Amino acid sequence: MRKIKLGDTEITQDSKCYVIAEIGNNHGGKLENALKMIQAAKDCGADAVKFQRRNNKELFTKSFYNSPYNSENSFASTYGTHRDYLEMKDENYKVLIEYSKKIGIEIFATPFEEDSLEFFESLKMPFYKVASGDIFNLKLLKMYAEINKPIIISTGGCQIEDIKLATDFLEENNFTKYTLLQCTASYPCDFEYMNLDFITTLMEMYPNKIIGLSDHNRGIALPIYAYALGARIVERHFTLDRSQKGTDHAFSLEPTGLRKMIRDLNAVRISRGSGVKEIYKCEEKPLEKMRKSIYLSRDIAVGEKITSSDLVLKCPYVDNAYNGQNYFDLIGKEIQKNKKKEDPLFMTDI
Repeated sequence: MRKIKLGDTEITQDSKCYVIAEIGNNHGGKLENALKMIQAAKDCGADAVKFQRRNNKELFTKSFYNSPYNSENSFASTYGTHRDYLEMKDENYKVLIEYSKKIGIEIFATPFEEDSLEFFESLKMPFYKVASGDIFNLKLLKMYAEINKPIIISTGGCQIEDIKLATDFLEENNFTKYTLLQCTASYPCDFEYMNLDFITTLMEMYPNKIIGLSDHNRGIALPIYAYALGARIVERHFTLDRSQKGTDHAFSLEPTGLRKMIRDLNAVRISRGSGVKEIYKCEEKPLEKMRKSIYLSRDIAVGEKITSSDLVLKCPYVDNAYNGQNYFDLIGKEIQKNKKKEDPLFMTDI
């Protein structure tokens, strides 16, 4: 059976979609922004919020850290100091965790290197997200296996062989508490590169694992298709204002978009039904006006035989009256009662 427990939530194929609002660094390093975003994600119906942490001087080479960064989205003159500007102060994470607990939404994070993973472990994060780039990082994966908390693995920028190598490595280290998300590491990701049908491939490759989607497309329709394919986790970048400065804001969902996506994900789950065709109570009144029963086109007396010209199909539908399925069976049958024009025909009449 496919299942995983993320924090307090057990996810199965029968579950509603587990929706992650990826705050990432869209808070711009400001605690007040992050708190507002957590509350907004909760109000929209998200199950979890996700943050990111980078120790940029550990993560980047010195030359990369000091490389000029002249983008219109830059907050500093070098790439490293730009990334530092966007980082949440370490002391603020306790505030974010306590606030999330208070309002009842799960909080977790993506650590981009070992120092960040150790930092989040000191805060007792309940589970982690493995970024696409780290599906190749066996050293970090070994740390996750030793920590033995659930992880969500994005599969952007890799091939099946890379995914298999990573999951085989985890299982060789006696670790099985992982999920996999179809992801294309393009920000934003155009429709033609989303490759949503790879969700089906992952489900075939991993018959006991929950599969999901990390979506960097601008719209809200694709997670609905992903859920229909079997995805039970959807991660979307989240912002309060898409016009803000920063590369991630433009392809993030604002609260209205996130709320609508969650609404539609819940709708598709409810709409799946049982797979058995049946007539619902809610159909009975409309069908009374739409379906036809067999009525007589003239007065007819006991003993007369019915001809095709005696029968007409008209609305409304009458319970237990003959309908169009019986039309040809009635021709040539004998009437047992006197009937008037526009009387419906019942079994007891023949």
